[in-house]
Amino acid sequence: MIDRDAVALDDPVGESLRGHHTHLARRSGRAAGYLPEVATFSTVSADPDPAEWADLARLLGRGELADLFSCPATPPADWEPVFRFGGFQMIRPAGSPPGRADAETDPEIVELGADDVPEMLELTGRTRPGPFWPRTRELGAYLGVRENGALAAMAGERLHPPGWTEISAVCTAPEARGRGHAARLVRALVTRITSRNERPFLHVSDANIGAIRLYERLGFTVRRRVTFRGFRTP
Repeated sequence: MIDRDAVALDDPVGESLRGHHTHLARRSGRAAGYLPEVATFSTVSADPDPAEWADLARLLGRGELADLFSCPATPPADWEPVFRFGGFQMIRPAGSPPGRADAETDPEIVELGADDVPEMLELTGRTRPGPFWPRTRELGAYLGVRENGALAAMAGERLHPPGWTEISAVCTAPEARGRGHAARLVRALVTRITSRNERPFLHVSDANIGAIRLYERLGFTVRRRVTFRGFRTP
């Protein structure tokens, strides 16, 4: 069955930059991207012409990373490929029950703020859940679990197309794994998102079988296969 409410997820970066994240965007002509310390993602239209690629090159600068996320458009031949890997876009199906009422009141889950950024960068640097930069937390709410005062696990909100919020940066320090922290954090975020009458979605590498199984247990299903790609501007 086609989920018509999910059309915005075909271009989650562009829809976010045109909507909830306009204040975090930079633009040149028809190309757009996030401010550098917020996220590396940039976007063009579904069928960009040479002028639009020139707009994106001008926006990013010479020899810079064009992180096209899941955009399927192919850059000009002189844009050097940097990375390419497969993944899935997962959603909670329409009609899924809302998040658990007790998930957001979990006493061990804390909201992370500006003072926590050094620890957030250290944890994401160790666990590599995806790109995370000094201002990434400005994209939405980020939650964490501490053990003996140290940040042991975190997860937060990233892309925000109309009617949806992406759950991202789900990670746990190696020494704290196996204690259910990731599941608790995702449940808390699902509760927050559904309380706003929005639906949660996420992206995951197709090689991360453990994460895929976790998300399936938490009620997420695969909406579509995606390919993440990055290029170097000429």
